Amino acid sequence: MKRTGVLITLFTLFSLCILLFTSPVMAASPTKQRIYDDAGLLSEPETEKLEALAEEYSVKRETDFIILTTNDTKGKDIIPYMQDFYDEKGLGYDKAHGNTAILTVDMQERDIYLAGFYKAEKLLGDDRLDLIREKITPAMSNENYYDAFETFIVTADEYMGIRFGLSPNNVLFQLWFQAAVSIGLGAFIVGGMAYNSGGRVTINNKTYENSSTSRVVNKRDQYIRTTTTKRRKPENNSSSRSGGGGGRTGGGHSHSGSRGSF
Repeated sequence: MKRTGVLITLFTLFSLCILLFTSPVMAASPTKQRIYDDAGLLSEPETEKLEALAEEYSVKRETDFIILTTNDTKGKDIIPYMQDFYDEKGLGYDKAHGNTAILTVDMQERDIYLAGFYKAEKLLGDDRLDLIREKITPAMSNENYYDAFETFIVTADEYMGIRFGLSPNNVLFQLWFQAAVSIGLGAFIVGGMAYNSGGRVTINNKTYENSSTSRVVNKRDQYIRTTTTKRRKPENNSSSRSGGGGGRTGGGHSHSGSRGSF
């Protein structure tokens, strides 16, 4: 009888463990569609992984990360095509027509357009979207579409974590700079400890110098010439870096934007 009670207890604990381990997996399942691969650029497993990734970061930033690809914009330019899609689908994390960051790909014209609505319009402005677009364009050109889409989601999330008004290219956010500061700080602390643990140094540049025989023999300043060189400053061709900019949908929703080709 006692043995039966032990078995029942063990079975109950085992069942609870199964529930604990399976419930997070169930909760991690995407709650809605965010990957609209109408151009068929992704395999089914890739689509599932991107859906899960978009779900994770959408919850984190309270902003839906959307991927939209198409082979047919129905005669529209990529920007109004994206705008109409946003209006018709009512995209948004917090509400219909709400916080959204969307990457649109037109395979027919080989154009890409990145846009941010509401919260994403502020934290992913035109300049930040330019940086993201430049980051994913090589992968798009090499037909590494999954990598490009993953980079879009991860980088957009990263930039949304940087305070508005600061550049993501600021040296303070670079890993090499942070590592250099850490190493330098560590060296300073260790050096200070070593200095304090040793004796005081009493030898300097005057220790072995004979002041009666050490003197400056001769001193002379001679002016030669000054040379000035003029060079034409190259013009900054900003049009090659980015294009498009933001706009407003037919439904009246404003957005940031960055456009390019691949």
